[in-house]
Amino acid sequence: MDTVDVLIYVHPELPPETRAKTEQEVMACAGVIAADFDHHKHPHALTVLYNPDEVQDKQILEVVRRYDPAATMVGM
Repeated sequence: MDTVDVLIYVHPELPPETRAKTEQEVMACAGVIAADFDHHKHPHALTVLYNPDEVQDKQILEVVRRYDPAATMVGM
């Protein structure tokens, strides 16, 4: 299985509770292996590890945009 990382930036002032919900919803997507915010260095950066055969990065971004419509994706 090949995996891919993607980095998604959300607004820096997104509340911690909302970040936790975002992580949970992204983790619930088929094909997502891990989804974590860097709580110490860059709390606005969500790193997602996923299987591109099961889910596309755009689908993951759509989930994140439920909580931050201005979220942006950066490939890794």
